Amino acid sequence: MKTNTLTLTAMVSGLVTLPQVCLATDFRVMAWPGYVSDSAILEFEKRYQVNVELSVIQTDDQMWTQINAPKGKAYDVFSLNTAELQRYIDNNKVQTIDTVLIPNHKNQQAPFDELHSIQGLSRNSQLYAVPYTYSEMGLIYNTDEFSKPPDSWNILWDPNYRGRVLAYEGSVHNFTLAGLSIGIRDPFNQSNEQLISSSKRLIELRRNVRTFYSSPAQSLDYLINEKIVLAFANYGSQQLNDLHKHQLEMAYTIPKEGALAWLDTWAISQSSPSRLLAHQWINFMLSTEVSEQLTREQGLANTINPNKQYFKNDNIHWLQPVENPQLRSELWQQIQQGVSEVSFNP
Repeated sequence: MKTNTLTLTAMVSGLVTLPQVCLATDFRVMAWPGYVSDSAILEFEKRYQVNVELSVIQTDDQMWTQINAPKGKAYDVFSLNTAELQRYIDNNKVQTIDTVLIPNHKNQQAPFDELHSIQGLSRNSQLYAVPYTYSEMGLIYNTDEFSKPPDSWNILWDPNYRGRVLAYEGSVHNFTLAGLSIGIRDPFNQSNEQLISSSKRLIELRRNVRTFYSSPAQSLDYLINEKIVLAFANYGSQQLNDLHKHQLEMAYTIPKEGALAWLDTWAISQSSPSRLLAHQWINFMLSTEVSEQLTREQGLANTINPNKQYFKNDNIHWLQPVENPQLRSELWQQIQQGVSEVSFNP
């Protein structure tokens, strides 16, 4: 994790002061790579006199396992996309959120100023998460290999690039991408027959894949050191930011079928004993300073200065809850293990 030096004055300025109440000695956070900087942790610890324990997750499958671990750590807050949020609400894994305790929400710009109008954040008029960042998941390609951007996701399956494709580790997005590539009308909600077709498609993709990555840092390492010419960019603009920083002969495009996109949020775990402190964390992460640091250091969009045109792009497919995430995970495990045909037991 990269550290950016922010002075106490800079971090505190612009924040609305909430009660300086310490409800716990330890405050546990689960987040995606790059979402929480070292300097943000140090400042929050100073401000609220707590010890922040950060766990970095790299796939939705991993997050679900850790939140549901019977003897695992009790997390206070965690970041997840709006599609994944639905099964956490279904299984009573998240608390409701009171925006009165998050005064920095007033700095969030359209479309994030009307939280109840954003699909997936609310249920029965109760708010369960607050937006933090977002990105589409495009296609990375080697500019030495391609004189113009590939125009279709099907390029990932081209046998000419066998052993030169970099794929993401997570199960849910891969099945959606496979469905998108073969023209399934709703790749988020696939029938059993469609899941079998997507499984076959992913088995074909595996033959082209050199390796799988789970984090932006791991992706960058493979792009630098392996003979990769194509990659599915699960972290989107965060990976594009790395390409620019390291001046790689790589570029980024959105194919004609469109790109999947996620809206990541902060949610409060049902197991958190520190409801007020959890709200204070979300409020802190929505400060102008922390939001702008996220964009400056990670290349990720923030909700304080959003790109409003982004949400008018018809070629963006915002993530939706999928038909059976557990089944997708089980099928994906088989595919990674090298089966030629999945064993399907819905």
